[in-house]
Amino acid sequence: MSTPSDSYVLHDHSPSTDNDDVDSLPSISSSILGSDDSEYDDESDAQKEWEQSLEQLQLLLNLVLIPFAGKFLGRKFAYWSWGRYMEWAHGVKVQWYNKTLFNIAGWIGAATPVSV
Repeated sequence: MSTPSDSYVLHDHSPSTDNDDVDSLPSISSSILGSDDSEYDDESDAQKEWEQSLEQLQLLLNLVLIPFAGKFLGRKFAYWSWGRYMEWAHGVKVQWYNKTLFNIAGWIGAATPVSV
C-alpha cells in the first residue's frame, strides 16, 4: 500500500519563458559593477586599525606591565610579610628608617632583569 505523499506527486509542466533563464543566472556582486563602497572600505580599515591597536595594547600589558607590577608588588608583599613574621615569631620589630630609599630600591629591584 502506498502512502498519500507518494500517490499525489504534482509536476509543473508550464512552458519556460525567457524570465526563467535570467532567474537561473548567477548574481553579479555590486563591487564588480563598480559601485561606490569607499565608505565601507574606510570603516573596514578603521576597524582593522582599531583591532591592531587593541592587540598591541594587550601585548604591552601582558608582556611588560603585568610582570613589572607583579615583581614590584611581590617584593613589597615579601618585605611586609617577612616583617610581620619576625614580629610574630621572634618579637622583633622591623622598621624601615628611610621609606624613600626603600621605595627606590624596590623600583630598581623590580626593573632589573631576572638572571637564570
